[in-house]
Amino acid sequence: MTIEEYLKSLEPFVDNAYGRQIRQQFQSIDGKSELAMLQSPSRDEFEQLTRAVAIMTPAERNSAETLTDEQISRLAEDAMADKAILAIFINGYAINKQKLKNK
Repeated sequence: MTIEEYLKSLEPFVDNAYGRQIRQQFQSIDGKSELAMLQSPSRDEFEQLTRAVAIMTPAERNSAETLTDEQISRLAEDAMADKAILAIFINGYAINKQKLKNK
């Protein structure tokens, strides 16, 4: 699965009503629930991720699961995306890729 395919797999769940309910239930004291965005991203989160994936170089796309914190930080800054959201997305992709590999 490519990083683009992984991003596309999240799209049907953008702003999902059930996902919003779960996110509200498990949000932190400051109202955030970033980990839940792997299952049900908000429209804004999805757009941030889309921008970040769009500006990745071919090499970054082909090895997205190995990006360093510095690379993720730079990508987030260049894409005007939240660094934590992009890091969670990249880590989710890495986990998903490993699961597929182990099947």
